[in-house]
Amino acid sequence: MSVALVTGGSSGIGWSTAVELARRGSAVILTYSANEAGAKQAVAAIEQNGGKATALHLDVGRSDTFAAFRDRVGEVLRGWGRDDFDVLVNNAGFSHTALFPDTTEELFDRLYRVLLKGPFFLTQTLLPLLADGGAVINTTSSSTDQPEPGYSGYASMKGALVVLTRYLAKELSPRRIRVNSVSPGATRTRLGGDAFEKFPEFIPLLAEKTALGRVGEPGDVAVAIAALAGEDGRWITAQNVEVSGGFGL
Repeated sequence: MSVALVTGGSSGIGWSTAVELARRGSAVILTYSANEAGAKQAVAAIEQNGGKATALHLDVGRSDTFAAFRDRVGEVLRGWGRDDFDVLVNNAGFSHTALFPDTTEELFDRLYRVLLKGPFFLTQTLLPLLADGGAVINTTSSSTDQPEPGYSGYASMKGALVVLTRYLAKELSPRRIRVNSVSPGATRTRLGGDAFEKFPEFIPLLAEKTALGRVGEPGDVAVAIAALAGEDGRWITAQNVEVSGGFGL
């Protein structure tokens, strides 16, 4: 039985990724921060289809809690007859827009803690539990290549995560651990305070900017993550794969 750990699995891309990995045969540990109800729904969806899953609380902006989280992961693994896991998906995050002159140091630091420092030190903390021959997938953003006003802080952190992906691919290669990232375009998630629900008038505008004529759905990204995590991605590492339907073409 393979085991995957998906951060931010209570909604959006993380929720869909957890369900997709389970559909492909993995037991799933998914994490949530504030949305416990969404995490329970994801676990229920997996179990209803015969899969195995559990949800653990994790604030990726609190690196001081990572060691205790690793201990909880270890307890779950032992209960499943494992002492390690196979796939880590660093997906948890948030989006907050602010024009460059209006970006406060407080906002910058929060973006840094959640989007870059969190994945860096969470991966480091969990590394002893990650199986040789496993996979790490980081969720980045097409905003790193498609500049839009208001995203300078957010995209800077996601761009740094792309660089980290390549470095981890190099450093973890002796253990045959593959490290890649996926770069979603405009995707219908709860990011930005449920922006798609609050501002539906922007959806047609985003669809017009997308070569395939619509905004992305979480499942569109989830299948790409699952492919990179599994046997289909066995010869792929150090890559940032844009999953955007051709946004900005």
